[in-house]
Amino acid sequence: MRIRATVAAVTGALALSAFVVPAAHAADSGSSYRADVAKVLEAAHSASGKTAFTATTADDAPYALNVSFSGIKVNSGKAFAVGTTNHVAVPVTYTLTHGAEVDITAADFLTGPYLYKGSFTSPDNALFGVDPAKCTATSSTTASCKGNIDVYPAEGDLFNSDAGAWKAAGLAIAYNGQNPDSPTFDISKVGVADQGGFTSPNVQRYSKLTVNAAPEPVKKGKTITVTGKLSRANWETNKYAGYTGQSVQLQFRKKSSTTYTTVKTVKTDGTGNLKTTTTASVDGYYRYSFVGTSTTPAVKAAGDYVDVQ
Repeated sequence: MRIRATVAAVTGALALSAFVVPAAHAADSGSSYRADVAKVLEAAHSASGKTAFTATTADDAPYALNVSFSGIKVNSGKAFAVGTTNHVAVPVTYTLTHGAEVDITAADFLTGPYLYKGSFTSPDNALFGVDPAKCTATSSTTASCKGNIDVYPAEGDLFNSDAGAWKAAGLAIAYNGQNPDSPTFDISKVGVADQGGFTSPNVQRYSKLTVNAAPEPVKKGKTITVTGKLSRANWETNKYAGYTGQSVQLQFRKKSSTTYTTVKTVKTDGTGNLKTTTTASVDGYYRYSFVGTSTTPAVKAAGDYVDVQ
């Protein structure tokens, strides 16, 4: 779920002008985690008027919680693709280290991973989980944690410019009995730890590739025309659009074989379409294959069989 960041950071990471909880999740129990985190960070920013705080924070801002993060691993280090409509849950694991005075088993102690785009101190976008992570103590001061990053493309979580490199971070909040909904909420009694700069795999725009070889059947020695289209998710229109100017391989495998070989390389036109010709020789399957880019995953079309007579 998205946090669109537009102002300077609190705790050296995020002070956000807007935490948008999509309407479809407004009543979800998980959304309360994200909403409460939003209130704490927004209150911290508006109360302190500062871009960061330290252990000597003013009375109207949260104090620096004695928690640190290490070993954050997003999706086992593999890039993940997001389409136009389906929710994507991205698994994250990490180690949380805390001072003896921090009770991570408290009901109002929350921690979770997040991803951010751009600068840690002034990110362009951030993605959190719907629910906090679950941690298991491995010693008196360390815990192994697992959580998710939840992405809802149909609800505006991403812009097309968000495709590519991101960074990962860990967040922990100790409410210490404070209720963000209460009129007596005292932010100075809330502890916050926020640490970024961790490696994250790329966030990619889901891709599709089609192929059609014609005519079928065809006489040996005649021309076969192979058409297709390479498209990828447009996160701003929630539709798929042609991926232009990309090199795509036309591949062929004989009916009796399981291995494809590359016939030639073709570039997509201004709408993502592909078109080329080849000479019919034996029965077999034609497909297009795209190796992918940093913003778009590799994809192969299903083979289209041509009967050569």
